[in-house]
Amino acid sequence: MHTRLDFYKVAPDAAQAVMQLENYVQSSGLERRHIHLIKLRASQINGCAYCVDMHVKESRHDGLSEQWINLMSVWREAGVYDARERALLGWVDAVTNISLTGIPDAEFKALKAHFTDEEIVRITVAIGTINTWNRLAVGFRTQHPIDQPAAAA
Repeated sequence: MHTRLDFYKVAPDAAQAVMQLENYVQSSGLERRHIHLIKLRASQINGCAYCVDMHVKESRHDGLSEQWINLMSVWREAGVYDARERALLGWVDAVTNISLTGIPDAEFKALKAHFTDEEIVRITVAIGTINTWNRLAVGFRTQHPIDQPAAAA
């Protein structure tokens, strides 16, 4: 697979607009672990290898456990997520798959039990932002870096 185009070079103003959203998300007051959860789960749903690779590495760097990271794709079956994270994962799934889910009331009710209205808006903007990044990266076939294998001891 080859990159179709470099959207940063072709339309830097568009990339900068998305980066402004990203800067908002990063400074919104959402917990770092929740931002990681949003980014990684949406990227998994959207099949964005570039973003999954990046957000796994960022989650690891920020101290999240391998189990927490690795089980996210099967979160409904995994016991490592607390009630807030589970409500958030359900919301990420529903919002990212909006054409399939219509975002059910049950998902909103579950989220509302753990987050304020202001947090819910910020969470939803964060989901929209990573979905935009995913669409750019997948649409233009942005390639993730290939890590060098560790040398055998």
